[in-house]
Amino acid sequence: MDLNLIRVMVAVYETRSLTMAGERLFVTQSAISQALGRLRNQFDDALFVRVGREMQPTPLADSVFVDFRAALARVEQALDSVHGFQPSDSERVFRIALSELGEIGWLPAIHAAVRAEAPRARVDVVPLETDRLAEWLDRGSVDLAVTPSDLPLEYERSPVKQENYRVLMSATNRLADGDMTIERYQHAVHAAVTSDSGAHLLEAAQRHAGAAIIPRVTVQHFATLPRLIAESDELVVTIPTAIAMGWASTWPIVIKKLPFEMAPIELNLYRRRTTQGTGALNWFYSTVARAIQGSAGEFSAIRVG
Repeated sequence: MDLNLIRVMVAVYETRSLTMAGERLFVTQSAISQALGRLRNQFDDALFVRVGREMQPTPLADSVFVDFRAALARVEQALDSVHGFQPSDSERVFRIALSELGEIGWLPAIHAAVRAEAPRARVDVVPLETDRLAEWLDRGSVDLAVTPSDLPLEYERSPVKQENYRVLMSATNRLADGDMTIERYQHAVHAAVTSDSGAHLLEAAQRHAGAAIIPRVTVQHFATLPRLIAESDELVVTIPTAIAMGWASTWPIVIKKLPFEMAPIELNLYRRRTTQGTGALNWFYSTVARAIQGSAGEFSAIRVG
């Protein structure tokens, strides 16, 4: 069997999409369709049927996928050992899942690091969806993801940052004077942001300390918060320290320590489990890890609401 047909089979199985399979293999959707037609003739089976927007595998496709992926992995590793990956020549599209904060804080460093070695490569940022992340990494929909989510151990990861949380408020807020106590925290008027990927860990710490809160205002983006907080004499918000420090240098804002214990949030860099393009993935993984670890983050760039 043509090795390229095996690549197509694995790509369609993992992405569940002819378009995404084509993007991964750097060919058109038409070429993927033609290859799939040849595969169907060889196996005398549909292999994939469209269900909604996805290409769902048939039982036969399920039965051969594991062996095909393992065989392809051995071939890819052999080719990488001979030729290696040359970033300076690559026009590959790399996909990384980042939260809003990750995109603001780390993307400038990631872009600079990739550009320095692979000037013709592309980096596509995918909005982080925690509940779909394992599926994306399994299928290869994204190459990498930065998240505090604790995925199962079979997903390769690298710790890149630790982050603490602080309480932020306007300098005119009555709580700006004195220490932040549990009682004051519980009775404060809170804002919260839905795009905070560490929110579930913060909420767990609040509950454990008996300081669970119900936000009075919930916003979608961190960029909304600086002006909202600075111009309110009652709202407080609990956010990562790096952002709080950046804002405090440009807004009339006061930072307070949490009135309860919360372990630092561990941000991990995860990599996809799929086999194709192993050499390129190894390079992208190490490049992004170095970029994030070597950057303090550009969170002070959030200046307006």
